[in-house]
Amino acid sequence: MTTLTTRIREFAAILTGRRGQDLPDWIATTRADALPGFDSYLNGLDKDRDAAVAGLTVPYSNGPTEGVNTKIKLLKRQAYGKAGFSLLRKRILLTG
Repeated sequence: MTTLTTRIREFAAILTGRRGQDLPDWIATTRADALPGFDSYLNGLDKDRDAAVAGLTVPYSNGPTEGVNTKIKLLKRQAYGKAGFSLLRKRILLTG
């Protein structure tokens, strides 16, 4: 149980410190520990290793785009069944 706690804390430090370069070593170390339930997660991280490392090291984010997308979905939900596309379009452009 202490090994599991240690690995989770190390992973949290990698995420919060945005140290993507340490991720491959963490994956190898955790895989060597053979912790139950981690195989699937480690396989997924390993499969998308380049994207995961880039997400932790590159300073760019798609957060603003996701925020606009969320606003549009909210407006679409609020207008469901009330009016057509033209009103939805106007509401999106006015809140922009």
